[in-house]
Amino acid sequence: MNRRLSFQQYRTIDLTLFAVMLAISEAVIVTAARRWFPEQLYTVSVVAAITAIVMIRWGAFAAFHAFFGGFVFCALSGGTVEQYIIYSAGNLLSLLSLLLIRAFGKERIREDSFLAVAFALCTQLLMQLGRAAVALALGAEPARCAGFITTDVLSGLFTALIVWIARRLDGILEDQKHYLLRVNREEEKGGF
Repeated sequence: MNRRLSFQQYRTIDLTLFAVMLAISEAVIVTAARRWFPEQLYTVSVVAAITAIVMIRWGAFAAFHAFFGGFVFCALSGGTVEQYIIYSAGNLLSLLSLLLIRAFGKERIREDSFLAVAFALCTQLLMQLGRAAVALALGAEPARCAGFITTDVLSGLFTALIVWIARRLDGILEDQKHYLLRVNREEEKGGF
């Protein structure tokens, strides 16, 4: 039986797989940080990297991953209700990176190392600024809000590296409609 997935089914599976990767990665990172590095001020996270990749693949559907990433981080870290709001809602500011996609195009970001890294760093910075803004709106001290940026510097480097690597892998940092059409054309040429 040769059953093909619909585009919507493919998108749902793809988005779900990225959400699972996000949850598992964050679980490993948070567990390692709590167990082996509890005194460290710096944190590392894959939320911005996965959100950036999903933005290129599916556009605004990345809002789920940004929000979910904050939720998962807080759940694994034993966050307060305020922290759930700060991280989940604050992460949504990263969707402003969609403006970079609109300005430069997905293909150009994928093909240009500098643009890919800039896009990744922008996504990370917007996520951090979003958290700081939500915390400030909830009445946090400005110094505490600055901590959302300073303690997450390593995540920015991690995000840039992951997106830079992803752009080099076939189909990963690519609009999925474009990718599926390209693969279909290649299969037709190859006589599969």
